[in-house]
Amino acid sequence: MRSTRPATDPAPTPGPPTNRLARRLPLTGVLRLGRPSDIWFKPALSVVASLAPPNLLLLALGRLDLAVYTMAGSLCALYAHNRPYAARARALTWVILGMLGGLALALITASLTSDAVVLVTVGALMAAAQKALCDATSIGPPGNVVLTFISSAALFVPQSPGQVPAHMALAGTAALWAWLVGMAPGLLRPHGPERRATAQALNAAAAYAATRGTGDGHARARAAAAAAVQAAWQALLSTGTRSAPRRALERLVVRAEVALAAPADTDPERLRSWARELCGTGPVPHTGESPADTEELPGVDAVITGPYRPWWSRLGPLAPIAVRTALGCALAGYASLALGVGRPYWALVTAASLYQANVTLTWSRSVQRVVGNLAGVLVFAAIAPLAHTSGAALVLCCLALNFGAEALIGRNYWLGTICVTPMALLVTEFAGQHAAGELITERAVDTLVGALVGFVAAVAVTNRRAGDRIENALTAVDRARERAARLLAEERPAPGALQSARRGLAATLVELRATVDAASGEWWQRALPQERVVATERSAHRTLAATVRRLGLDAPVRGTDRTTEDVRP
Repeated sequence: MRSTRPATDPAPTPGPPTNRLARRLPLTGVLRLGRPSDIWFKPALSVVASLAPPNLLLLALGRLDLAVYTMAGSLCALYAHNRPYAARARALTWVILGMLGGLALALITASLTSDAVVLVTVGALMAAAQKALCDATSIGPPGNVVLTFISSAALFVPQSPGQVPAHMALAGTAALWAWLVGMAPGLLRPHGPERRATAQALNAAAAYAATRGTGDGHARARAAAAAAVQAAWQALLSTGTRSAPRRALERLVVRAEVALAAPADTDPERLRSWARELCGTGPVPHTGESPADTEELPGVDAVITGPYRPWWSRLGPLAPIAVRTALGCALAGYASLALGVGRPYWALVTAASLYQANVTLTWSRSVQRVVGNLAGVLVFAAIAPLAHTSGAALVLCCLALNFGAEALIGRNYWLGTICVTPMALLVTEFAGQHAAGELITERAVDTLVGALVGFVAAVAVTNRRAGDRIENALTAVDRARERAARLLAEERPAPGALQSARRGLAATLVELRATVDAASGEWWQRALPQERVVATERSAHRTLAATVRRLGLDAPVRGTDRTTEDVRP
């Protein structure tokens, strides 16, 4: 018997203060460690597998000075580990093109001028472009920071025009190897990313169901579950082909959606058991429904063939972040030059790494960056004598630090940078040894300069568009809700229309919550419409629950049936 319980009517959740005065910057919790990523070992192993062959080959040839170029291509292996393999192939291709394009521009600029002010200016403009493009295309982690690190460092490598083609060939060859490394796991587990995304959606929905829709933290749990479900659909729909394993995963995501609509009628442990099975290598768990009844989920094809929003349409709202990046990176580089530091690109990269969705998050990243970098230079001081013993020791230390960075950075950014900082310092040793004390001093100064100047630029460049984006997001939710409501009122909606409207409404709700969260951390703006946001979310979730009941998807998620479908990963 299907449940007809009405959707939970949550009380409004108080929002953050919305006055025009600067909010107090948080200190507590900034350095708190979180849980590691479910796949932390994948980028960690991939970057080692991508870096090791080129570096060891250059070591054997006695040309470690060329490692900065192969590293540009090798570091592309850090990207797109959360994407299905068809989408990963495309994403890695674009990352490689972006990396090689930035490197080419940097090398050509370095070959034409040695004016440090010009080089810093070009680096700052490149950093702003890389930040905007990575955010618009949702490439990451690690986002723009790796691209900026490579292009900025290449600007200060002495170069002649005749050397550029050979150096680009080295980077391109390493990038091709990185692409193969990134795609190789698909041979063993071709649907692994989709299974992980579905498992995350089920676990998030279980966390919300555990609150029964009214318990402590239910609003945050609901928003997190809605975002996880939306991410799972994006992963499933990005493959383009609806194979049998993907259809089985779609049915599980639908059960997560049902839990969002009827949390009190959902058994959280059942969802978690499905998630645990997905994390293994066995068959996709069966939901208990007749496969014949759910072979074709209505509305999925409409979503696949629906209107596509190009990435460049998302550049407009990112303009303030791009301006912050350009200004902060340029000023940080100029300040470093004024202080006589020999590597101003360190300050530039520090500033580029700070900029997040709003000023409050940028402040948190600034604290994490300073703490991690200062701890990292101490690590460098400890391992430098070992790394200087031989070229092999230098290469092995860099590989170990790359692994450590990717293994730790998911727990908190500052923890990962403890490994990133000595790794970046050791890279400078590929072309010849430097005095450890000099490197440590310069890196510490550039870190403080970059963080201070970069954050000041973030405060100076206000994001007045944040409030407008909330209004636009609210309007989008209202329109999507009205469309779903009209279809609910029809006796016989067109096949798939209601399901498509439901998915569209869910997507606009996720976008609204992300927009509100980003705007809540901005400074010096008008008061946010918190009451209207809460009312809109509440009304939209009621409509979503009504569509679930109308579509007949709201069979309670209960029981301990362990039947699995014969659909292998």
